[in-house]
Amino acid sequence: MYEAIAFFDLDGTLLNEKSQVSSEVGEAIGQLKKNKVLPIIATGRNEREIQQIKQDSHIASTVTMNGMMVKVDGTIVEANEIEPERCETMLHFARDLQDELAFHSTEQLFISGVNEFVQKSYDYFHLELPPIHPEAYREFTTNMILVLSEGNDSIYKEAFPEFTFYRNGPFCIDVVNRGINKGTGVQTVKDYLKLPDIPTFGFGDGINDVALLTACDHKIAMGNALTEVKEQADFITDKNTNGGIIKALKHYDLI
Repeated sequence: MYEAIAFFDLDGTLLNEKSQVSSEVGEAIGQLKKNKVLPIIATGRNEREIQQIKQDSHIASTVTMNGMMVKVDGTIVEANEIEPERCETMLHFARDLQDELAFHSTEQLFISGVNEFVQKSYDYFHLELPPIHPEAYREFTTNMILVLSEGNDSIYKEAFPEFTFYRNGPFCIDVVNRGINKGTGVQTVKDYLKLPDIPTFGFGDGINDVALLTACDHKIAMGNALTEVKEQADFITDKNTNGGIIKALKHYDLI
């Protein structure tokens, strides 16, 4: 049985400057599992985008799309959806602003079109451009939307109060149902495992990690984290590019 759960954000946290899992971090996760700690990826990305990361990190459980999808050892235990009508409304709204969208589902990912910000966004995260399918929301369940834009955050927030918007890079905004976040994913995992009192550790650096840290017993901010994340933290470790994950795990005697 597990003695603790550790939730890891990816970009700027578990991953290095090349958006990869270093061999040292992979070895640390392996030791974590030997010590009966369940490691879980908690990310804004979807499953399609993190298969290599899961393999390199030896992590099978995930909270993806900012809490919209939760898997424990490959079993889907929660899946939240965005209705097709809302996807269509946002697509028309985005096009009026000359923005494009990405539609995320469990294993599928499509973009509505390509422009400067779309290309820059996927280059920023070292990802290949997904297929173009502007009406993917009609064919596939949508669990998260990305607005591919350099700005316009306040415009979207005012127009769509039913969603929560996370600026997750200079060229993209994650969009999820209001009330869903990485923190709700923490509770979903604990409920599924029937371990209400198990200690939890949250590691993050970005604005969408504030809810993650808030939901965990032990809150760890990376040295490169935003000020808002550091303010929530019990412990601030080193940067993700300077062994921050390993130093934090050793600080808490998890490895």
